[in-house]
Amino acid sequence: MRPRGCGVSPTGERGSGTVLVAGVVLVLMAVTTALLVIGGYILAADRARGAADLVAVSAAAEQSDGGDGCRVAARLAQRNGVGLVRCVVAGDSLDFVVSVTVRQPVRLRLPLLPNGVPATSHAGRLGVVSRG
Repeated sequence: MRPRGCGVSPTGERGSGTVLVAGVVLVLMAVTTALLVIGGYILAADRARGAADLVAVSAAAEQSDGGDGCRVAARLAQRNGVGLVRCVVAGDSLDFVVSVTVRQPVRLRLPLLPNGVPATSHAGRLGVVSRG
């Protein structure tokens, strides 16, 4: 004969703690996954901005030397692991701006979210107006 109060509930609640713990673990796993996905997008956005700045400045330097800035932009974008979405050179050989848009792929993503993060940067050389 078992004495009362030994941990066995007479009302049939046996195993309810296991279900509660399993529910808490599932919620923690969902929150962790969401944080990892959000972190991946934040990291991709930061890398995209850095790559866009680098590509734009390098393209502007090449354009300043008389070369093809967009060709250099495409090469550097590929080397940095981003896709060159757009490259536009506006102006002439003295006063110009190179605008580039790159797309950084996201490694950990969910099916309904975009697979990359775009970033745009501008660089160039504007002539100095002398005051007479």
